[in-house]
Amino acid sequence: MAEKKINSYETIFIIDSTLEPDAVTAEKDKFVNLITANGEIGEVEEWGKRKLAYPINFKTEGYYVLVNFKADVEFPKELDRRYRIDENILRTIIIRKDEA
Repeated sequence: MAEKKINSYETIFIIDSTLEPDAVTAEKDKFVNLITANGEIGEVEEWGKRKLAYPINFKTEGYYVLVNFKADVEFPKELDRRYRIDENILRTIIIRKDEA
């Protein structure tokens, strides 16, 4: 049986800031728990509410969250799929970090 390849990743997701504070926290926790269940979580930085560079769906502010994690090479595809399904997520990016 072949070993699974583990890579380091970084993801930033922007949550709709028009949600109630409890809903924003629940949304953040949902994705942090998903990452934890499928990999090894590193640092989670909440950048908070910030002005967007341009309006997204007529919204001008979003709640930014940065998560560093290690996971199997297949997991980022599933994470991206889950981001796209969730209507409260405005934008996302998942980046594979080089091992230095």
